[in-house]
This record gives sequence, structure tokens and C-alpha cells, in this order.
Amino acid sequence: MYSVKSAVYPGSFDPFTNGHLDIVERSIRFVDTLTIAVLKNTSKKSLFSPDERVEIIQEVLKDYPQVKVQTFEGLLVDFCRAHNTRIVIRGLRAVSDFDYEHAIFLMNRKLLPDLETIFLMAASDNSFISSTIVKEVAHFGGNIADQVPAIVLERMKKVHGNHG
Repeated sequence: MYSVKSAVYPGSFDPFTNGHLDIVERSIRFVDTLTIAVLKNTSKKSLFSPDERVEIIQEVLKDYPQVKVQTFEGLLVDFCRAHNTRIVIRGLRAVSDFDYEHAIFLMNRKLLPDLETIFLMAASDNSFISSTIVKEVAHFGGNIADQVPAIVLERMKKVHGNHG
């Protein structure tokens, strides 16, 4: 039997934003253990390597002992099977996210019928934040200080110069 007290929050997290942090903080209200599963996605151009993302997220969440962070590649359902969990947490920023997330939900349920997905709507002040937009704004010198944790901002400054 698998534990219903654990969940997986998958994503690329490149970079980890305040929107991601909000989903983590809200998730740990109702699960005992949350594993942030950082996808090794070779088809996306990444700002940080998967190992760097794990390191950054671990630093951001160092005061959250119930959160684990690790990388994965391949199918999420295989990761869930291997980690004996059947709960997936996903954040939704807007209605436009729903179609994509619903298709993934349906495929995951087809591959692992007892997998459940819990969708958390983004808080209004985080609803516009996406890692892609944050990277783009930082690249062109815009201020992203309100969109990412301080640790992420410092790491991004090393990549993009002293913007933020």
C-alpha cells in the first residue's frame, strides 16, 4: 500500500519562483511529505542544470524538513511508483493552464489508474508568474525581485549580471 500522506510536486523549476514556493507552502498543510521532482528535460534550454535547481530549491526550502527535492527523468508515473506515492500536486495560474494539465492528468491516470492529481490555483499575486517570463525579464535587465526568492535572485544575478 502507498502512503496518502506523501505527494509529488513535479516540474522543471527553472528557476524556482514565488509561485512555486506558494504551492509548496500550501501543499504541506495537507501532506506530511512533499517531494519536489525536478525534471531533467533535455528539450528545454535551461538557465540552471537539474543539479543546480535541486541545490537552489533545497536552499530556499531549508526550513521545511518535510520537503525533499530530487531530479527525475522519464515518466512521472514511474517516479510515483518508485517513490510509493499516488498524489501529484500541480499549480494552475489561469484557465489557460487547465487544458494542458487536464490532458496530462488523463494520460497519467491511463498509465497509473490510482494516481490522483490535486490542482491548486495560484494566489492572485502569483498568477502571472512563470519561469519562462521570469527568465526573459531577467535576461533583459528587468526587476524580478518580487517574483523569486532572494536566493534565486542572487543566483540569477550571477548568470545575467546585477539586474533584479
